[in-house]
Amino acid sequence: MSTPDETTSPATSPVKLGILTSGGDAQGMNAAVRAVVRTAIRLGAQPYAIYEGYQGMIDGGDGIKKFDWDSVGSIMHRGGTLIGTFRSKEFRERAGRLKAAANLIEHGIDHLVVIGGDGSLSGLDLFRQEWASLLEELASDGRITREQAAAHPTLMIAGLVGSIDNDLVGTDMTIGADTALHRIVDAIDDLASTAASHQRSFVVEVMGRHCGYLALMASVAGGCDYCLIPENPPADGWEEKMCAELKRGRDAGRRDSIVIVAEGAQDRAGNPISSEYVRSTLEERLGEDARVTILGHVQRGGTPSAYDRWASTWLGHEAAKEVLAATPDSPGMVMALRGNRVTGTDLMEAVQDTRKVPELIAAGDFDAAMALRGGSFTEMRQIFHELAEPGRVEPGSGAKRVAIVHAGGLAPGMNTAARAAVRLGIARGHTMLGVRNGFVGMRDGQIEEMTWDDVEGWTGEGGAELGTRRTIPSVEHLYPISRSLEEHGVDALMVIGGWNAYQAAYLLHSEKDRYPAFNIPIVCVPATIDNNVPGSELAIGTDTALNVVVEAIDRIKMSGSATKRAFVVETMGRYCGYLALMSGMAAGAERVYLHETGISLGDLYRDMEWLRESYENGRRLFLAIRNERASEHYDTEFLAKLLEEEGKEEFDVRSTILGHIQQGGAPTPFDRLLATRLTSNALELFREGWADTTGRSNKSWYIGLQEGRVAKQPLAHMMEHVDPTFRRPLDQWWMELQEVFADVSYEPSTPMHDSL
Repeated sequence: MSTPDETTSPATSPVKLGILTSGGDAQGMNAAVRAVVRTAIRLGAQPYAIYEGYQGMIDGGDGIKKFDWDSVGSIMHRGGTLIGTFRSKEFRERAGRLKAAANLIEHGIDHLVVIGGDGSLSGLDLFRQEWASLLEELASDGRITREQAAAHPTLMIAGLVGSIDNDLVGTDMTIGADTALHRIVDAIDDLASTAASHQRSFVVEVMGRHCGYLALMASVAGGCDYCLIPENPPADGWEEKMCAELKRGRDAGRRDSIVIVAEGAQDRAGNPISSEYVRSTLEERLGEDARVTILGHVQRGGTPSAYDRWASTWLGHEAAKEVLAATPDSPGMVMALRGNRVTGTDLMEAVQDTRKVPELIAAGDFDAAMALRGGSFTEMRQIFHELAEPGRVEPGSGAKRVAIVHAGGLAPGMNTAARAAVRLGIARGHTMLGVRNGFVGMRDGQIEEMTWDDVEGWTGEGGAELGTRRTIPSVEHLYPISRSLEEHGVDALMVIGGWNAYQAAYLLHSEKDRYPAFNIPIVCVPATIDNNVPGSELAIGTDTALNVVVEAIDRIKMSGSATKRAFVVETMGRYCGYLALMSGMAAGAERVYLHETGISLGDLYRDMEWLRESYENGRRLFLAIRNERASEHYDTEFLAKLLEEEGKEEFDVRSTILGHIQQGGAPTPFDRLLATRLTSNALELFREGWADTTGRSNKSWYIGLQEGRVAKQPLAHMMEHVDPTFRRPLDQWWMELQEVFADVSYEPSTPMHDSL
């Protein structure tokens, strides 16, 4: 029966919210749990953690515990799930659900957030449907009172999808999928080096019983040779085709071959295709050594990626708001990421659509199965075919000549973009040209033809093999640049870079009437860690830089774990605070200082007062993230000295300026995929530009990812959408996440910054 604490009048008792994780674990679950707990507290509710999934509800006792703000402190970097998970067979029976309902009523819980896969969410929906009848049975048996049943007539629910397979229809990414892709691509990068050393083929098996997301995306991001996924089984005779593709690569001098197999891969007759069968086929038909690597549960483990921290935080925040605002008439919702936005979708509709995919595969309707996976999935499948299969296509006599140039600061993923542009361009019948050293090299005639082999191995390489310069052409350089383009017969120009690259391209386009060589299609592809160019919500390189920042902060925080310490960490970004805010969300910072919102003396005073009180109450660590241009006078050194002065020897203070490590390293899977997708779309825009013979000004564009789709904007109107003084777009979608950050970082008793 209920304790006196739990039988308080509903009029005075806060809403009780339960949070559990169920089914297979997924990296990022802890970030979601933290967000649900802290958002609930900020909204005046009392959160309870339910341990070991639905089994914790059934067992009761210590399986259901009240959580406070600090219960979820310092868990963002941890893989798995703090509160445990379990596939409860008992919950599948009504008797088990009856016990679960009794234990929830004992604690006064009638709001529930569940993080799990489609089976867990189906169980949640059934539990809600049965809730009234379960309470009636419990009241009739005397296990709860009629008053308790009347006080909790409806179970309010919200779901989050935790699945590394990324298999829920209706969401772009599920919790854990990005980190799993990191694990796979890291393994592929490592295997490629040992395979090349021995001239060996590797067959890599990845998870995905009914969903080929991990296999397909890893194949594109890892520069692999062949891919087998459940949704699109290969045609009869695929073995011969696969071996022919690998042999062609060997004949051209490639020393390694990698085939990716999803665990649920099958042929068109429904027969499983095992990784061992693929290995034996390669050995028998090619006569070379082949090995199998089954990655298994390593894909589920380890530290979550930056994306799986900030995105899961956002999802958890919205789930808590959704369930606490729900009414008895509200449908059960699952929170999903669509087009870089969190939206609610009908829980059972999403589950039913997800379960249609294996049914369609079994029925042989592969086109419908692919369609349910979404347009970007189908697009990436086609791109992979072009990258892996066409080999050396000889351009015809009328082939267009497309030049690629990098400009602006270095961004991880520039090599990936150049490699994809060269190979996709060749596959589509173009002659591809590389410009060395940015627009300076273009001025000096450093333009050369690029072949399929020239970009071998560039997929996962950091840096920029073509070179890049920040120089924007001056007026006197326009003529030699135009002459260089004419001499090399350039028909289109792909500009890959950041703010300076866009400025240079805009200048060339603006001068097309004076210099006919500039009257060609020009497409700007965003590549900058600052994420400050217009037309794209995310730029190539930003995700890599964010992961570098978050990894560094994890280590910085660990260094202070043995003492009371405060850290101030400065990120790059110039006048754009994207890296600062998102790393603050992903690393669990207490404060973030941005140029967009500024730093006021009042904010600093309140922060110091709160910090002093927090350390007196036992806090051991404080983390502040500062964008490099957040304030001209309140710089990183000033903030550190202020903390040190106000700390009165209560805690140590350290400041760190991360610097250019944010531009280094191999690009993340996300940046590799984004680079490939954007360059593919840029090449298609050239076709549109060549077809336009009217001389209109919409021949050139800047492109980017907007709400999950690749969108184009006329280059001629670029300046209408930017703040030229602070070199950033007028509209920055991520600024709305300040509310999310505040709700999970500022304790309810803490005054927020004026800008929040």
